[in-house]
Amino acid sequence: MAFPLAACFGCAGLTLTAEEKEFFRDADPLGFILFARNVDNPDQVRALVHDLRNCVGRNSAPVLIDQEGGRVQRLTQPHWRSTPAPAMFVALHDQDAEAGLEATRLNARLIADDLYALGVDVNCLPVLDIPAPDSHPFLHDRAAGRTVEQSILLGRMDCDGLLAGGVLPVIKHIPGHGRAMADSHEEMPRVDAPHTELDGVDFAPFRALADCPWAMTAHVVYSDLDPEQPATMSPIVINETIRTNIGFDGFLVSDDVGMGALSGPMGERVLACISAGCDAVLHCNGDMTEMREITDCISPLNNLAGMRFEKTLASKQTPEPLDRQQAEARLADLLKSVRESA
Repeated sequence: MAFPLAACFGCAGLTLTAEEKEFFRDADPLGFILFARNVDNPDQVRALVHDLRNCVGRNSAPVLIDQEGGRVQRLTQPHWRSTPAPAMFVALHDQDAEAGLEATRLNARLIADDLYALGVDVNCLPVLDIPAPDSHPFLHDRAAGRTVEQSILLGRMDCDGLLAGGVLPVIKHIPGHGRAMADSHEEMPRVDAPHTELDGVDFAPFRALADCPWAMTAHVVYSDLDPEQPATMSPIVINETIRTNIGFDGFLVSDDVGMGALSGPMGERVLACISAGCDAVLHCNGDMTEMREITDCISPLNNLAGMRFEKTLASKQTPEPLDRQQAEARLADLLKSVRESA
């Protein structure tokens, strides 16, 4: 069986240029990812998603998005609801555990309803990183939970809600970004905690949700695991920690290879990711020069990665019935106490 290129690419704008169409047709990437620059209104997004898949001739080509809520949401008002930040569900769970679980799943189900209507079938949620009190704040309000137990419970509700709406979740950033003192969008974080501490806290939510179909790696150096390479580029971390210790056997995609944490030519970056054990790389900025460099360096999915990807397709569900109006009203009622106390 011939598999597509082991990469998911972004595109530059609201519609595809002739150059992009030709490039995607020739390169045949695994899939695509959308950002705010690609989003205007529902009809436009549906058309863009259709055109992206049409380029590669595969309706199964995954289209990813980061629709977490709060600071990280690509679909925004006036065409889509304003999705609460994950921190709001954490606060509700602190007040009332059952209400927090119900609200988290319901919110994820509503997100899936928005995405499914557009043809977007993979959402990069939940964030299972457990933020340390003194770590960089960029993840704090994005995390599914503040403790191991809370991250597992609320992260599972996120996954269940997305799957019930026909959308695949992506657990991130495996094996855990929560102790990082730097934002990997800007520079390489280094975590010096010993393996025993990481295993009991940071790895635990990912281990509990290792049955999820997709996971995204962390651009973080863990000095007690591999002092030289970040998880994304480390055969040691991917094989010994992610695949063996944590037990994740789903489809593993790199975080964005264009982020500031990584250095060196783009081709060298992606080769390092694939060689380390990532099934595919994620390149988000839509820069044509960089995307061409990537296609010159990497190959189609290998057989094992292809089998893992096919397994993700089999895990897709037909969306459960949803009364949208009733669901939104119920969610608003559940979150009322948190909003009032904010």
